[in-house]
Amino acid sequence: MTNPEQAQRTRIPTLDLAPWLSGDPEARAGIAATVDDALRTAGFLLVTGHGVDPALRSGIRDAARTFFRLPAIVKEPYSVKVGGRGWLGPGAEANAYADGIETPPDLKESWSFAADEPTGDPDTDAEWFRPNVWPDEIPALQPLVTAYLAQMRALSDQLLELLGVALGESADFFTRHTAHPTWGFNINWYPGTDTVGTPEPGQFRIGPHTDFGTVTVLDRQAGKGGLQVFTDEGGWEDAPYDPEAFTINIGDLMARWTGDRWRSGRHRVLPPPADVPAEELMSLVYFYECDTGTVVESVPAPAGQVAYEPVDSHTYLRAKLDSITAG
Repeated sequence: MTNPEQAQRTRIPTLDLAPWLSGDPEARAGIAATVDDALRTAGFLLVTGHGVDPALRSGIRDAARTFFRLPAIVKEPYSVKVGGRGWLGPGAEANAYADGIETPPDLKESWSFAADEPTGDPDTDAEWFRPNVWPDEIPALQPLVTAYLAQMRALSDQLLELLGVALGESADFFTRHTAHPTWGFNINWYPGTDTVGTPEPGQFRIGPHTDFGTVTVLDRQAGKGGLQVFTDEGGWEDAPYDPEAFTINIGDLMARWTGDRWRSGRHRVLPPPADVPAEELMSLVYFYECDTGTVVESVPAPAGQVAYEPVDSHTYLRAKLDSITAG
């Protein structure tokens, strides 16, 4: 008989990417089948063997922590709204709004980056490819994040190639739409109750939601007030954790693209625990999207199960980003 922990591991498997990257056909077929099954069940999986330098992850956390612990009066000049480039302070965001759920604002702060390489089209660049902002007080952050983002871009394209094959399509089925993609990168800081106080009823570090785009690459830390994922079989469960792994989930656009063959992974981050008032967690969250102007159209049956109306990817994304702005 399968116990709940074993069942969760089955729903959210951990995959070693090294055999996939090696190009072995038999290994690739097995990995693609496992990915297809996981994304049909939970919309989540963990990957090791990704080759991303762990020193970058710890270095970014150390530098960002220095910024987040600065007085609010120092951070305030960098304040932006959701979708901007800079500091998202307390009360700026409520992710559950995107699902039509009224909750208090999320209990976190973020530093937000986004795509910044101009396309040459003034209107497109003004909306999606503006320069990033870097905190003057923490000069070490820029080189660390710049190096990390290059590795995230490469890993995300590798994942999209894997997803193309897992869907039964060619390896470039998705990456043909990532010649000049948009992306977002949030450093999310989750301080303890000693900083944010007692959570209000229904308040989370991040409220229940699904991501909006194609694929999310998450580097997270374990904690009592950490990530939970939802499946029909298990309800809300603590997400499996491996310090070497990235947590991968797909978003709403990818679910639409696959005609709901794969599910957009529903998740939340629990409020800070009352019995560990000083618990502090930090997540590095990379949201990878497609090129502006990409029309997302559901793959037909038998792979696809629902034929959604085609949507412009970035009209869709902008509406979703606007929907979670709090305050």
